[in-house]
Amino acid sequence: MSNRKLYMSPKWKHKREVVLRKYNYEDQEAKRFGRTVTATMVHHIYPVTEYPELRFKTWNLLPLSKDSHNKMHDRLTDEITARGRVWQIKRKREFQQFYKK
Repeated sequence: MSNRKLYMSPKWKHKREVVLRKYNYEDQEAKRFGRTVTATMVHHIYPVTEYPELRFKTWNLLPLSKDSHNKMHDRLTDEITARGRVWQIKRKREFQQFYKK
């Protein structure tokens, strides 16, 4: 499934809303630094392009503001930045558990 199709799908729209609600619409990266910022989007900690099987896993989804989301990826190369890797380390246990199955 292409990313465009994914983000337009009813399943994604529902999942996105579930994740935003679960975290009270709070940007989790800003919260890590003691700030309260409204989350407007949901980030895939482990990218869909590399791990399409994780696209709907709640533990792989992170509510963020646009500003925080832009800091998770290098917008020219789409590579995960150091901040994005921090979240991958934080969710490493869930990642490893998923692939144990």
